[in-house]
Amino acid sequence: MALFRTLRRLARTVAPASAGRAGRRSPGPPPDEEVLLDAPDALLGPALVQAAAGAWEEAAKLLATTRERADWERRDRVTLRLAAFARSRPEWFADWQAAAPHDPDMLLVKAQLALDQGWRSPARAELLRAVGPLISAAAEGDVRDPVPWRLALDQARGSNDSHTAFELLWEQALRRAPHHYGSHVAALQYLSAAWYGSHRECFDFAERAAQDAHQGSLLRALPARAALAYLTGPPPGPVAGLSSLVPRERLDLAADLGIELSATFPPHDPWHAEIRNVLLCVLTRLGRHQDAAEQLRLIGPYATSFPWDRFSEDPLGHFLGVREAALREAARERSGGRGRGAGGTRTGRP
Repeated sequence: MALFRTLRRLARTVAPASAGRAGRRSPGPPPDEEVLLDAPDALLGPALVQAAAGAWEEAAKLLATTRERADWERRDRVTLRLAAFARSRPEWFADWQAAAPHDPDMLLVKAQLALDQGWRSPARAELLRAVGPLISAAAEGDVRDPVPWRLALDQARGSNDSHTAFELLWEQALRRAPHHYGSHVAALQYLSAAWYGSHRECFDFAERAAQDAHQGSLLRALPARAALAYLTGPPPGPVAGLSSLVPRERLDLAADLGIELSATFPPHDPWHAEIRNVLLCVLTRLGRHQDAAEQLRLIGPYATSFPWDRFSEDPLGHFLGVREAALREAARERSGGRGRGAGGTRTGRP
């Protein structure tokens, strides 16, 4: 029932989004009760509605279309969402497996579902290694498809694979789609200080990928993802010391690049909502309240679980709290008051 309520509320947001694309500014943020968490876009929504009713055909058709059109970004996103839905409502997916056991699209969702379940288990490394044959079967479904290799990268991170093994998988992913955002995010996570790299490696990788990408590419959001990992991760230990600190200028440049990318997307757009939610988190951590308020205008009613589920078991509630605080600080600054600035960040202002 929650899904149907979300879709009904999603339909009511179409008019404001269209107005934004026509150049008219929204009069203000939507009320709390109108904000949606992880709302599907117009293509995914019908597939989820049919799945909730027990039918798998619409989901299969959508994934098959992404494969036929080599629309790897959408294929990756749809795979993640269908696997998440199958985790909570498994009946429709069990019917799909029984009806089409060799369907390459079903095999991809099956591998993603097994990967998600392995990540949530206390025996994570062991279970993730067991997912290997499922990922291989998905990769054999279409040799052009980079999404199974993104799954393999995620599996390698959770299985404590070596840098050499990870690099071999990374080469396979790049060979299929050199600008695939999902694969780059998987590599960024592997190189982060929270896993097997450092803040410096993470930022270097993100900035190189963004520089090589064309205008409007999702890869230009990677430096903001690196900034998020730095600003919200644990503080450097005494061994790392000052060498692991990221200069404020580098953080601001990452945010500026994200702002530039966000401006190329339509306002109130569920497809790009996660990138804007990440950017919002970075901007608030940097104390850039006016920029944060502008991203809130562009986000409209579309909150996403990531990154807010990193801080709370209620990501929607956390988003609403951040929204309220950011808008309050932005209004305070516009009225001549002094904002708190970046005093709460790790580096502070120069």
